[in-house]
Amino acid sequence: MQHLEELKQQIRDRLPALDLVIGWEAGFDPLRATPLFMRQPDDVDRLIIGPQCVHNLATHLTGLKGRKIGIVVKGCDSRTIVELLQEKLINREDLVVFGVPCSGVVSVGKIGRKMGSLDYVEGVEFSADSVTVASEGVQNSFALEEVAADKCGRCQYNTPLLFDVLVGEPRPGDVVDDYADVATFEEQPLEARMNHWLEAMDRCVRCYACRNACPMCVCRDHCVAQSRDPHWMTQEDTVENKLLFQIIHTMHLAGRCTECGECERSCPMSIPLLLLRRKMNKEIDALFDYRAGTRIDATPPLLSFKVEEEKINERGW
Repeated sequence: MQHLEELKQQIRDRLPALDLVIGWEAGFDPLRATPLFMRQPDDVDRLIIGPQCVHNLATHLTGLKGRKIGIVVKGCDSRTIVELLQEKLINREDLVVFGVPCSGVVSVGKIGRKMGSLDYVEGVEFSADSVTVASEGVQNSFALEEVAADKCGRCQYNTPLLFDVLVGEPRPGDVVDDYADVATFEEQPLEARMNHWLEAMDRCVRCYACRNACPMCVCRDHCVAQSRDPHWMTQEDTVENKLLFQIIHTMHLAGRCTECGECERSCPMSIPLLLLRRKMNKEIDALFDYRAGTRIDATPPLLSFKVEEEKINERGW
C-alpha cells in the first residue's frame, strides 16, 4: 500500500516507549489478514494494511489495560476506542493510536459465496476499486463495492475520529446512515420477523464467538451466559435459549455498540447478528440523539442520569 512504509517507520520510532503495537499481518492465505503483535523492530516488517485488514483490533485493548499500547485503527475501529475511553475501560495516556484512512474492507463471506469455495486461495490483487482472487487455478475479479462488508456501504467515518499519528490523506465520509435496513425489516409482519430469528438462532451452536470478538463485551469470565452463581441461563440447546442470549447481549450493548461487525463476521453460522444491534442503536439514536463512539466529548446516555429525559414521557403513561 502507498503509505505502508511511512506507517512502519512511525511505529518503529515509537515502539521503544511501548510494550507492543497491534496491527495486521498476512494470514494463512493471501485473502485473510490476522492480528499482529509487534514487540521488536523486526516484527514491524510483517505489518500490512489494505482491504483484507478487517479485524477490529480494539477488541484486545481491555485485556491489556495498564500497559503501554500502540494500535493501528481504521475509522470504524476508532469509534470503539472512543467508546472504551468514555467508559473508562482503557486509559488514554497508555495509548498511541496510529490512524489509517480506509476506503472499505472486503467480506470473505461474500467472496466465498460468489466463488463457491475459498479452500485454496493462491493469490489476491487489490486495485483502487476492485479485487482479483485466484483460487484453485481460477481467477475472479470483483468490484470492491460488490464484495465489501455491509458496514462499509453506510460508513460515515472513513478517517479515524481519534489518532495520535495519521498516515495518509483524510477521506471524507459522505454517506448517510438512516437505518434503512432496520426499517425494511420492521415493515414485515411480527410473525415473519419472529420466524426469521427462530430460524437464524436454530443454526447457533453457542460457541460465543460473537461475544468473544465484541470489543465492548468485557464481562469475560462473568458472562451471564455461563455464570453459575447467580445462575441466569441454562446451557440447554434450545432455540429459545439461544435467542435469549442474543437479546441479552444486544441489551447489554445498548448505546455502546459501535457497529464494527465483529460479532457477525466471527459467527461460523452466518447469523445476521448486526441487525439486532442496529435495531437497538436506531432506538438509542431516536431517543437520545447518540451514536456510540462518534463524539469524543460525549457521555453515553445509559451512563448518565436525568430526572426528565427530553424524549421519554414517563409521567404520561
